[in-house]
Amino acid sequence: MEQQKLRELLEKLHQELEQVDTVDKNTVAVLTNLREDISKLVTENVGAHENESLVERMKEAVDHFETGHPKLSMTIQHVLDSLANMGF
Repeated sequence: MEQQKLRELLEKLHQELEQVDTVDKNTVAVLTNLREDISKLVTENVGAHENESLVERMKEAVDHFETGHPKLSMTIQHVLDSLANMGF
């Protein structure tokens, strides 16, 4: 059940990432990393160390988007909460 919920949240996050249109170089880097991280979560079985760095990058993305894109920031936080519930 948790895996399905996570996949749904990741799909929602991916859709919201596609809607971000005004970006600077830093935001482009954050978006690129998030897209790669989402892909890894959905398609690969990543190791514990990689999980930690992925979660850390997602936390940084929450902070980055909090002001300019609060809905996106909230969606990322939901993904992080689901990951925490799954033991990531």
